[in-house]
Amino acid sequence: MSDAQKKFYLTTPIYYVNARPHIGHAYTTIAADVIARRQRTLLGESNVWFLTGTDEHGQKVQRSAHAAGITPQQFTDEVSAQFRALWQRMGITYDDYIRTTEPRHVRGVQKLFSELYSRGHIYLDTYTGQYSVGEEMFVDGPPGTIGPDGKPTETVTEENFYFRLSAFQGQLINLIESGEFCVEPEARRNEVLSFLRGNVNQATDSDAPGPDPQTWVGASQKSAENTIAYSAKGTSYLPGALKDLSISRSSFDWGIPVPEPAASTSQKKHVIYVWLDALANYMTALGYGSENPDDIARLQKFWPADLHLVGKEIIRFHCVYWPAFLLAAGLPLPKKVQAHGWLLFEESKMSKSRGNIVRTETILDAFGSLKPKPVDWPGAPLSDEYWKHEQDLFASDVLRYFLLREISFGQDGSFSFDALVQRYNSDLANGYGNLVSRALSMIEKNLEGTHPELHLPATPTLAEAAQKLWNSASTLISSIADDFTGIRLTRVLTSISAFITEVDGFFSLSTPWKLAKSDAPQAREDLRAVLAVTAESIRIITALLYPILPYSTAKVWAQLGLGDIEAAAKNGGLNHLTWGGLKPGTKLGPLGPIFPRADKGLIQIMTNAEQNPIAPAPSKLVDEKTTHTAPPPSESTHPGAAPRTSSLPHDNPGTQVGASSAPVPELAKPPAPHQEAPASGIFATAAAATDPSQENASITIDDFVKIDLRVAKVLVAERIPKADKLLRLEVDLGYEKRQILSGIAQWYTPEDLIGRRIIIVANLAPRKMRGLESHGMLLAASHGKDGKPILATFAETDEIELGSRLS
Repeated sequence: MSDAQKKFYLTTPIYYVNARPHIGHAYTTIAADVIARRQRTLLGESNVWFLTGTDEHGQKVQRSAHAAGITPQQFTDEVSAQFRALWQRMGITYDDYIRTTEPRHVRGVQKLFSELYSRGHIYLDTYTGQYSVGEEMFVDGPPGTIGPDGKPTETVTEENFYFRLSAFQGQLINLIESGEFCVEPEARRNEVLSFLRGNVNQATDSDAPGPDPQTWVGASQKSAENTIAYSAKGTSYLPGALKDLSISRSSFDWGIPVPEPAASTSQKKHVIYVWLDALANYMTALGYGSENPDDIARLQKFWPADLHLVGKEIIRFHCVYWPAFLLAAGLPLPKKVQAHGWLLFEESKMSKSRGNIVRTETILDAFGSLKPKPVDWPGAPLSDEYWKHEQDLFASDVLRYFLLREISFGQDGSFSFDALVQRYNSDLANGYGNLVSRALSMIEKNLEGTHPELHLPATPTLAEAAQKLWNSASTLISSIADDFTGIRLTRVLTSISAFITEVDGFFSLSTPWKLAKSDAPQAREDLRAVLAVTAESIRIITALLYPILPYSTAKVWAQLGLGDIEAAAKNGGLNHLTWGGLKPGTKLGPLGPIFPRADKGLIQIMTNAEQNPIAPAPSKLVDEKTTHTAPPPSESTHPGAAPRTSSLPHDNPGTQVGASSAPVPELAKPPAPHQEAPASGIFATAAAATDPSQENASITIDDFVKIDLRVAKVLVAERIPKADKLLRLEVDLGYEKRQILSGIAQWYTPEDLIGRRIIIVANLAPRKMRGLESHGMLLAASHGKDGKPILATFAETDEIELGSRLS
């Protein structure tokens, strides 16, 4: 295949819009961006296509939107905009961003459904079973079965359209075992094959002799109870273990309608099952279903996908359902599905219900502060907006390096602010950054800022060390290419880090600062040789690090005097790296610090930010068709630039959908003078009094008017780490936003509260709890023996402005 014909199509999972993005999402997207940048340096930008996006259909989204008091379309517009705003801040270079609510996707999904139906792979039937709303899947078991999300399933009886998944069991096993359909890492491959084969051990008569693979290939063998079949490689499987799959739902309507003629065969209106819907994005984004010549050409050029990056919890959907859909439709399969592990914080999966979500914005803000806007800068003055973008890209590099250096792709890995700061200081500030600063400063000071000709030092020991460095660089270039191809990104950075240490050791052994003070001709020659070898090593290191640290390497490349590294990448200047590419006589660019050292106080700053995040500004990236905006994860001053599957598990909003129009309860009575007032922000209740003297207590109008009751809208609701009863709310009063802590976590999930118009006591003095300030109190009625609080709320349709006072 010629260079012009080569292509590389890479996808992230499309991210489910039931929660704001966190570093788990960033981890997957960063890995994809690194791979895409690497491929562009090898193949040319026009032949690489990088897709991401958001998955926006399903029962869970519909319920979350209802709980927030907005339409599902408004809900998805808002959360999808938050993802796009974050990728913008981080400089992610995707080529396309697909939303499953877009017309192009709807059209393509309906075409795929129709194709499967016309080929006889879809039929109509009725099913009763246990459905996990959180995972959008049916689960085997009796009523009350705990689903994959840890919450009870619902008993659902529905008329559904079914896909004949069972027909593809043997074919899928053969494709995976042969490697034609590649699943990595090996642990995930074995997991998929185990699922496809069924419980063969239980079904096989242990006394029966084992088959001869040469004679049993493609044959069947009767055991005491079941038929055992054998794959092309002679491994046994249980036919029928792979069941047919429901691919429609009729109990809710937030999804893509089943198209004709299938739709007319049912008396109910069906929407297409979210996994058939979501998985099809990989083709609909390219133009599947379109009749536009440009779309058709793009689809023909890039499909099949070269690499699907997914989280390990969605491996079955991508390695069983997706290839079966494609086989049934007569379409090529993706070449490879690569799963990664979970990102653990405090040794547990990140989950909003656990309160251990780490927001990417916290890291961007904290490390961005290490790069303050310069007072004086050559050329035109820099705007605050420009410099904020620079800070974000620098901080994004720090996060990119840490996640890929610390966590072996495919395995679970731990995250902590302490480890982040330590790794940054050791590898970037004290390692790569310090080497660049020392070497280029010596060239600036002693060689008039001009690179000398590359040659070996005259001193034998230095010449031997320089030659060893040369050999190491050649070995590194070769091994890096293999590791990038195998997506062994941690090994890539480990190898580069070891080479940086070797170069730094050579530089220190050579003592160029001493050579610079000598007038001896050999010393001057050694100085030029040492600086040339070190600068060439830095060029190699910088080129290899570019896909991982695009912002920082651009700064080093410019300081080396090599111009724009992105232009070099596009023009093939980073291809086929060889020793000796730094031309003598090249002038250095302006020098400056690349990686300022991070003080340990940054750890506490990030910890505090996660415990008490600031309410973000409304997103500027919400589609024009919606008039309702919601806060993105953090304010970004740089909108613009180039999405249910999830790279990490999300929470199920639960089966309880909170009402948004509960009646306003009677005002709670103030405490008697000798009583302690309730904690600010927990909740005020209109309790069913049991003490007659308390029930008949009276207050005057003067007492009443002192209480300032206001209408507020819940913008953010989150659990507080290690506080089982408390929720942290950010509420909008119209004239200001404030934080309130409320002890209602056992009765309300965060999803129940977001978007509700509630009543708060607005004039309570602020109070600290769990180290966080709470300013206000929710108004609620106490119901039942356990005193469950029923919040006083207004409906979204009520014509009342935020901040309105109740009187």
